Amino acid sequence: MKHKNIFIAFFKSGMLGYGGGLSAIPLMQHEVVDNYKWMDDEEFADVLALANTLPGPINTKLAGYIGWRIGGWAGMMNAIIAASIPTAILMVLLLTVLNTYKDHAWVQGMSKGVIPVAGVMIGTLAWGLIRLSDKLMGWVPTLILSLISIVVMQVLNIHPAILILGIFVVIFLQRD
Repeated sequence: MKHKNIFIAFFKSGMLGYGGGLSAIPLMQHEVVDNYKWMDDEEFADVLALANTLPGPINTKLAGYIGWRIGGWAGMMNAIIAASIPTAILMVLLLTVLNTYKDHAWVQGMSKGVIPVAGVMIGTLAWGLIRLSDKLMGWVPTLILSLISIVVMQVLNIHPAILILGIFVVIFLQRD
């Protein structure tokens, strides 16, 4: 039953996460945190932050780690396959249809509609992580750290993975 639930959770997020890895993260969070309660919001946020520092597609990294944590090696393979297969199938089918009908207005309208939907999903996830940060640190440190992060990434052109790794180091050093 556990492996069936792992497959269903990651298959659903893979099937419904149209628009790339970032659009599937809120769906994955819903399945892992709200539906199956395998993690809480804080644990999911930690796993997400760590996954963002590693190379490769975010969906497979999250699915692999969460699957491994829940069901060992079999759970990891199950979750990766479940998260990857829908994307591959849908990509082939959708790109075939879109390419066939690319000049039709309905296809152009549908393609333009995906961007705001994915943006809202990403914004919802970001707001949830900001609220979690408020619980852990308070509003003032959250806002200061957010502003510093934006400046570091945009002005100094530092990659987000390096920034996240730096924050982990600072937090680790403060705990000792």
